[in-house]
Amino acid sequence: MSAASKYNRISPIYELIDLPLELLFFRRWRKEALSGLSGTVLEVGVGTGRNLKYYPSSSLVTGIDNSEGMLEKAREKAGGMQNITLLLMDAEHLEFPGKSFDYVVTTFVLCTIPDPLKALKEMRRVLKTSGEMINLEHVRSSNSLISLFEDLINPVLFFLLGDHTTRHTLKNLEEAGFIIQEAKKLAFKDVFRKIRSKP
Repeated sequence: MSAASKYNRISPIYELIDLPLELLFFRRWRKEALSGLSGTVLEVGVGTGRNLKYYPSSSLVTGIDNSEGMLEKAREKAGGMQNITLLLMDAEHLEFPGKSFDYVVTTFVLCTIPDPLKALKEMRRVLKTSGEMINLEHVRSSNSLISLFEDLINPVLFFLLGDHTTRHTLKNLEEAGFIIQEAKKLAFKDVFRKIRSKP
């Protein structure tokens, strides 16, 4: 089953699945990462639209997702927001001209894209030379005990959500041509990170 099919299936209950993490951590991180953005923003993997309320109304936000079920939820949240455009699109094949956006944003998305390197190269292509990539992601830990736990839960999370807990996201960003400016550790030692990088 493809990742899009999995997310279409679980879209009605998706927000319940990680509600404890959302309340404890995620919403605070989202607000801190997104509330100061300006200009044109591309959010890759907009999902159910949890980030939308944190963008300033002065920014022009395009949110894409490859799951129609998730986008339906995002459209409900975007009702009345004039600065939000939501599109069904695959992260590995972005249908935008090069150098279109001031910011590209992902939050807990790079763990689900089948070919993250291909998608990251596409994100770099559509990002302006002066632009910035902002990622809130969970990554493979450098702590051996935590990474062992990630290895153990990876097959279960992949089966349920198409979610990889073992991805080397910082390495993938660099391989895709990004220069990392910040890789802030947020929680569970270095599992959750806020990453800022330039093309």
